[in-house]
Amino acid sequence: MRVRIPLYTLSCMLSVMFLFSLGSCSTTKMLTEDQSRLASNTVTVVNKKEHPEYQDSKIDNYIRQKANTYFIKTKKGGWNPFLYVYNWTNGKGGGWDKFVTRLGQAPVVFDPELVGASQENIATHLKYIGYYDSKVDAEVTTKKKKTVVDYKVSLGKQYPIKSIEYLIDDPALAQEIYKDTLNSLIKRGLPLSEDLLDNETERSAAHLRNCGYYEFSKNYYFFAADTVSVKDSALLRISVRDYTRNETPDDARRHRKFYFGDVFVYPVSDNIRYRVSVAKKIPQILDTLKYENITILYDKKRKVRPSILYKMNRIEPGELYSEDIVNNTYQRFSNLRIYSSVNVELTKTDTNVVDCAIRLIPSKAHGYKINLEASSNSTGLIGISPSLSYYNRNIFKGGEWLSLSVSGNFQFSVRDETRATEFGASAGLSFPTFVLLPDRMFKNIIPRTDLDITYNYQRRPEYTRNMIGAGFGWSWSSQSNKYYFKVVPVQFNIVNLPVYSDSFMESLTNPFVREAYKNHFEFGLGFDVQYSSDPSINPAGSFFKADFQFDLAGNLLSAFNKFMPVDSSGFHTIWSSPYSQFVRAELSLAYTWKFGKNNKQALAVRALGGAGYAYGNSTKMPFERLFWAGGANSLRGWTARSVGPGSSEMDHTFSIPNQTGDMRLEANIEYRFPLFSIFRGAIFADWGNVWNIDRTARDHQSMEGSTEDQTAEQLSYFSIRNIFRTSALNWGAGLRLDLNFVVVRLDFGIKLYDPSTQQWQNIDRWFRRGGYAFQFGIGYPF
Repeated sequence: MRVRIPLYTLSCMLSVMFLFSLGSCSTTKMLTEDQSRLASNTVTVVNKKEHPEYQDSKIDNYIRQKANTYFIKTKKGGWNPFLYVYNWTNGKGGGWDKFVTRLGQAPVVFDPELVGASQENIATHLKYIGYYDSKVDAEVTTKKKKTVVDYKVSLGKQYPIKSIEYLIDDPALAQEIYKDTLNSLIKRGLPLSEDLLDNETERSAAHLRNCGYYEFSKNYYFFAADTVSVKDSALLRISVRDYTRNETPDDARRHRKFYFGDVFVYPVSDNIRYRVSVAKKIPQILDTLKYENITILYDKKRKVRPSILYKMNRIEPGELYSEDIVNNTYQRFSNLRIYSSVNVELTKTDTNVVDCAIRLIPSKAHGYKINLEASSNSTGLIGISPSLSYYNRNIFKGGEWLSLSVSGNFQFSVRDETRATEFGASAGLSFPTFVLLPDRMFKNIIPRTDLDITYNYQRRPEYTRNMIGAGFGWSWSSQSNKYYFKVVPVQFNIVNLPVYSDSFMESLTNPFVREAYKNHFEFGLGFDVQYSSDPSINPAGSFFKADFQFDLAGNLLSAFNKFMPVDSSGFHTIWSSPYSQFVRAELSLAYTWKFGKNNKQALAVRALGGAGYAYGNSTKMPFERLFWAGGANSLRGWTARSVGPGSSEMDHTFSIPNQTGDMRLEANIEYRFPLFSIFRGAIFADWGNVWNIDRTARDHQSMEGSTEDQTAEQLSYFSIRNIFRTSALNWGAGLRLDLNFVVVRLDFGIKLYDPSTQQWQNIDRWFRRGGYAFQFGIGYPF
């Protein structure tokens, strides 16, 4: 007799066995007899009650030896499964040993010599932030070859500032400093510290350089503190001299205000720039042009209009020198993104004038990008999604970006003649200006005005659809490039179904769903806000990303309802098609935690949620605005659009899966690790689904009886009570080829829980028809 064990029971058994195996393993197996593993460092402030103001989260940074990172942290250590994996070696040095040592994390071998150095570091740091004569003791405890170091800190004395006195040699400089004292970081009552004084000198020196004092630095500040005259207090004297800390009074010289002199712009190649600097004369291949009040040195082939160079520059000859203006100019030229290198060189003349040379090395103006995604599942359905794009960053010689792209989505079955074809084309033009608002409002960033037009053609066995869209808006980034904003006040789409089968429309028994497949007109607005804690292309450390998108359509048009014709269904129409009215929002949060040797290992997590709601002139969201799940960047145990909504079974009205919903929730986790050479491995799990939002959802939720009495249609609607019952869950493994400039990815996803059957999948079904899917993609999924 064959016994079938439910997957959830088997999962529990395997989990217990796995945890037991980890517990029985040792994290110190690879250590020698005289070694121990540094389990944790702790810092205990023994006199915290005497110093309730003490809050220093950075003190751990001054400990010279760090313990292993932990997923679950405790005072005496923590839990990290990769420490156990590292100790799975058999000591033979073969392929298995190499695999587990790469997959795992090596234990940190405790070094007692670093304890004393850590004590000195902590004491020095406490003195720097204002705790004088602090004491740091270390208590080292080793048990079962695991060491815990507890640094016991006795905070020293603080001296609040009772009075502040300024002594400034230069009367003109004194006037600027006194006017700025309201912004000073040094206040009466604050504890005296070198940290406070350093921060203030940096701030004040930068302020003075913005007031024209080009040569001023923090080294002109001198401090004297009297902690004896008044008990438990400090009398602070701030002196600003005409000589630096590294000089003597004999070197004193009066501080001068500087002004910008000549401004030269060199938008030439690196080779020409080198010849100019070495020969100290202008080569014949260069053309000198005077534009307004700046001088431009061109090569004979002008690649950028003089007007755009003048517009990007903020340095005006004759104006008072300001460091912020110099940095502003550098940032603006860099954000133009047509130069690979921007260098603003300042040269002091014999007088109080600073000449400026802005050297610009052009980057590659245009290029191509190719992307490919593919998926296949055990039913024989194959999907291929190629795309090709062309970009030109300087199409009209004024920093205008042109982007052209074509994409396709081809789905077919190897078992029959089922086919679906989708083709898309788009064109975008971006200008380095903010139409309707003056450019001077944006200091060191470059706002852009974007025009986009798109066309999409879909041919499926059930229907043929054409979509044309266009948008107008603005986009810009923050100074740090961590934030990106895009506002589209005008966007519209026209959707037309010239061909569809009568049997297809008749099969859509739900009137709300039927509305999504009718001709319609969309006019509205939208915006997108993105954040990245590390905006670099390939962050070296851990980073966080967030993306929020919002769309609103039909509200403005509804104000003109009385002037519009009404169709047989009671909808107001434009060009014989109802206009859509809805609101839609989507939020994605992702964090990638890098750790291990050279940060080669990573744990990436993502949470994603979105919802849309039709109202007014619509009873259903337009089909192209609905949510779907599955595919290379979603639930990888399913092909695209083959799961949901909720516990709905596959809609066989469509020859190719086309499951969609009004909302989407998804969570993903992926562990990435090096294998060998340029190959990387991954283990992942995905959870989520799409659901419908029904106007009568409250009626479904108020039904009496058990959940088994609810129909499959009712379980397609979102309900907190049934969220896990109607969610999909898969796990899998992946292989990645890291070519530095691109990552080629192959993922194999296996279904664990299928909401359409509301059953856990037994192991014997994992590799059968309908139990798995292959995903091919370019780049990481999140």
